[in-house]
Amino acid sequence: MDERAPDGRVVTEAADAAAQRIDAALIEEALRGRLDGFNQLVLRHQDHLFALVYRLVPDRDAAADAVQEAFFSAYRNLAAFRGGSVRSWLGRIAVNAALDLQRARRRRPSQPYPEFEDESWQPPAEVDVEPETKALAAERSKALARALERLPSEQRNCIVLFDVEGYDYAEIARIMRVEVGTVKSRIHRGRLALRNALAGDRELFRG
Repeated sequence: MDERAPDGRVVTEAADAAAQRIDAALIEEALRGRLDGFNQLVLRHQDHLFALVYRLVPDRDAAADAVQEAFFSAYRNLAAFRGGSVRSWLGRIAVNAALDLQRARRRRPSQPYPEFEDESWQPPAEVDVEPETKALAAERSKALARALERLPSEQRNCIVLFDVEGYDYAEIARIMRVEVGTVKSRIHRGRLALRNALAGDRELFRG
């Protein structure tokens, strides 16, 4: 039987299903008190969660702290997991940790954004990618990071969750504790602001 659809979706779906089965088994291990099961979950998902949180809170140390807190929270609430995607469940916990950090920073104003020169938070590029392609991707990433930095945190959060992480409007509304209409409005206004912020880097995104 051919496992590959013309667009590769069958293979991707099979891989996702296999990953979910592994995650579910590790959750069961952790629920039985076997800490190694949870440690394996951490190893499997820490890079993704760090990249997600770093987009919301572009500070490496703060993002690392938020991810650590997210895993602590997940471990304390393992019994609350009701099935489905462990990756999405952990993602929601990590997003909430990032939002808590944002709220704390609004209460204690500080400079939360470093220079976007450090790319070590990003997933590694494929080894067979051309150097020019790698360089272009890095420049695009820096430009987007700078543009996102200029957005109000409410707009940035909604855009990252919708356009990058793939959450739907209702999920974002629950996470942000706002109405769906508010989420749509923030995404719309944020995209317009991003377009303006990226006007000087338009050549990077051609082709």
